[in-house]
Amino acid sequence: MSIRKLKNYINGKWVDPVGAAYIDVENPSTGEVIAQVPLTSKEETNRAIELAHKAYLEWRNVPVARRVHYLFQLLHLMEEQEDKISRILVEEMGKSLPDAQAEMKRVFENIEVACGMPVLQQGDKLIGASFDIDGEVIRLPMGVFTMIAPFNFPAMVPFWFLPYAIATGNSFVVKASKQVPCTMNYITELIDQVGLPPGVFTLINGDKTVADAFMEHPLVQGVSLVGSTRTCIEVAKKCAAAGKRYQAMGSAKNHLVVMPDARMNEVIRNMITSCFGCAGQRCMAASAIVCVGEDTYRTVCREFTEAAKKVIVTNPLDPAVANEPMVMGPVISAKAKEFILKMIDTGVKEGATLLLDGRGLVVKGYEKGYYIGPTVFADVKPGMEIHTTEIFGPVVVILKANSLDEAIKIINDHPYGNGASIYTQNGFYARKFKLEVNCGMIGVNVGIPAPVAYLPFGGMKQSQFADIKAQGKAVINFFTQDKIITERYWTEKG
Repeated sequence: MSIRKLKNYINGKWVDPVGAAYIDVENPSTGEVIAQVPLTSKEETNRAIELAHKAYLEWRNVPVARRVHYLFQLLHLMEEQEDKISRILVEEMGKSLPDAQAEMKRVFENIEVACGMPVLQQGDKLIGASFDIDGEVIRLPMGVFTMIAPFNFPAMVPFWFLPYAIATGNSFVVKASKQVPCTMNYITELIDQVGLPPGVFTLINGDKTVADAFMEHPLVQGVSLVGSTRTCIEVAKKCAAAGKRYQAMGSAKNHLVVMPDARMNEVIRNMITSCFGCAGQRCMAASAIVCVGEDTYRTVCREFTEAAKKVIVTNPLDPAVANEPMVMGPVISAKAKEFILKMIDTGVKEGATLLLDGRGLVVKGYEKGYYIGPTVFADVKPGMEIHTTEIFGPVVVILKANSLDEAIKIINDHPYGNGASIYTQNGFYARKFKLEVNCGMIGVNVGIPAPVAYLPFGGMKQSQFADIKAQGKAVINFFTQDKIITERYWTEKG
């Protein structure tokens, strides 16, 4: 069977990049090659940016109600194709079908929020700013915006930005992840069907060369990114030096704090989903559990480990597990698997107790897939490498604290501050946690405190390099610039 070669979508047309090398796109569940993706050159990326800028010059003048009309059409098309998009996503990324479907629901939410742009983009008017003088603030589009997409949410993360950028009157260029380009490729086919003016939306495939072009081209006004903290720092430096706006969402080590009064049965079930959904490859996945008190610690170590043993690890598209509530697929690649295995070895060397070892797992019928079973460490101390490092896999570390204050200190001393949750029935504990934990997204009895699209998404500390968070009303300020007008008029002489 011939392998499909993906194309770029530039100025409203599907095009093959001239002279580009191609790399394989694998199904991580089977190791099979499912497509080939081009590595676009800097020159072709620059040409696409220039065409996007040309499109912006006309698009900015289209009334906002007409701009969002295209989004209404796109939402309808994507809802009709939800199952197909979800299955493409599962095939190239490896998460379960329910996880892919949940991702699509967040895509739809973001489109729905952006459809409210006639209200969201409204400015402010002050009558009587001074004697016979009025003041006004209007929010205007800026030009070409770009984003560098991650592998773990190939549909959702681009839609933290895409619908808002074009609804505010900008043009938008996406670089799909070279590991999972097929999902965004198919979504782009649907975007093409709604008939946006050529150049308003552009899809570029490639690697760091494309990303660097985004940061270097003078017509690019801003760059959005979800990736590792190391990459975010590089992007932030380059964009700042070039005078560009940037949103760089980085690494995470999300903590779950379990108080003695927590409803343990519900807590264990909730933590399993948080820690092992998407094989732990979520920026909101919990990977560190902090138990307050000796009894809580012993109970969680025992019951969480037993529950983790029951997680089914296999190809998520295997019909045999179609009705199973908790299926964990592979990690994204051989390279990712190698790193995760190395970190498990590191934890053993550091003296942590390996309660559940996911190494050496072979899934019958899918021996070439990149599988690691749920892995649980106990006796973990703050500062151990397995605690400070974002492992981005199905590896969970359990720590013990003597008090809520100590648990909060463990979280606040960590370099990352993406998300954290507390399990408790006590309102005082919950309020203290909400106010004192230095993380951008907080949950109370919620294992994945990812906000809905109507609210902003983003972390603190080394987990976010941006003043403006993703999605929702907040992101409008990223894609627009304020123009402040002071005006008065004198009476015409008769």
